[in-house]
Amino acid sequence: MKKSIITLSLAAILGFGSVTVGLPAGQAVAANKLNELNSEKDKVQQERSGIESEINSADKKITEIQGEQKTVQSEIERLDTAISEALAKIEEKNKEITATKEEIKKLEGEIKVLVERIKKRNELLKDRARNYQETGGMVSYIDVLMGAQSFGDFVERVGAVATIVEADQDILKAHQADKDELEEKRAQVQEELASLEKMLADLESMKKSLNAQKAEKDKLLAALKHKEEEVHTHKLELAEEREILAAQEAALQKAIKLEQDRQAEAARQAEIARQKAAAEAAKKSSASSSSSSNNSSVQASSPAPAPSVSSGAWTRPAAGRLSSGFGSRSLGEHYGVDIAAGGTVPIVAAADGVVIRSYYSSSYGNAIFIAHSVGGQTYTTVYAHMRSRSVGSGATVSKGQQIGIMGNTGQSYGQHLHFELHRGSWNAAKSNAINPVGIVPL
Repeated sequence: MKKSIITLSLAAILGFGSVTVGLPAGQAVAANKLNELNSEKDKVQQERSGIESEINSADKKITEIQGEQKTVQSEIERLDTAISEALAKIEEKNKEITATKEEIKKLEGEIKVLVERIKKRNELLKDRARNYQETGGMVSYIDVLMGAQSFGDFVERVGAVATIVEADQDILKAHQADKDELEEKRAQVQEELASLEKMLADLESMKKSLNAQKAEKDKLLAALKHKEEEVHTHKLELAEEREILAAQEAALQKAIKLEQDRQAEAARQAEIARQKAAAEAAKKSSASSSSSSNNSSVQASSPAPAPSVSSGAWTRPAAGRLSSGFGSRSLGEHYGVDIAAGGTVPIVAAADGVVIRSYYSSSYGNAIFIAHSVGGQTYTTVYAHMRSRSVGSGATVSKGQQIGIMGNTGQSYGQHLHFELHRGSWNAAKSNAINPVGIVPL
């Protein structure tokens, strides 16, 4: 209601006001007035058609957005699954790393034994080296052989020397094998641990990437939901515009009917006047009595004035003090005036007119829009924040007729009547709003 401009074409409406107050103009003027009313009704119908098209477009847009949301939701579900799988793999690799570290700890014990064994062999080899140095190395073996007392002793000494030499070679081979095994185990375990840690790092990186993707999808989904809410809000505004246009069309249709009735009544009154004029020529006293009777039949009862009904086309819409005027104020531009009073305060129609719409608005609260035709000019009045409404859309109201009770509904602060006067139609931009002071007796 606050966004899109709602065109409420009201030109030339409400000629019905003259049904009870005067005779018709020429037939050409009357026909022209009906043509204008029908033209305005056609314009409103075209506007309604445009609003319907916009509502259909909004529905289509909502469907598209909902489809995008489903796609994004599917992507989020896929990412959730991938993240769960990555977490499971990370947990598995952590277990493998723990097991590998336990294996490393076990190998460290074995390595410690190997180191101790190598250390002992090193000591043995050092002793051998010292012995070689002291005895001259291989010369000591020759001395051993040459010192044999007999051939049998020589054979025994040769076997002993061969055994010692072979033992030394075995020590060197075992020493080298232990060193190789140590290095191999160390390299194997470190390689396995490095591989597991790399896989873990890759999985952590993948999980981080998946979480980032999911965050982006969550953000996109939130944006799409917000966009859908905006389109829904716009659709509601369009629906409200459509209802106001429908009410306006109904008001125009009623105005056309009233104008037709007025013209028929005017023709009937003209015929009666002609017949009276002829009758007066024959019987003046009887015609006078008949005229008096006819005048009494068209008098309308006046509603109880609260506030008192002013003379002229306009009257004050409610009793109370003028608490806020037209124009700029601290809360922003004020396109009407506020009349405040305590208790049960009647709200009345400011002039004769047709109720365009009587409804509850989130901003205006209980509100009534009335179309008026005063001095050949179309006006629209708005009565907002009422506690209750006593007339419905399409109703014909007279100046001073009660239409509701002052209240504090909608976007309101304290009991008051927010009263607007528009020269021509009402629109959301309120470009036709004028200061009622000086026009309506306030």
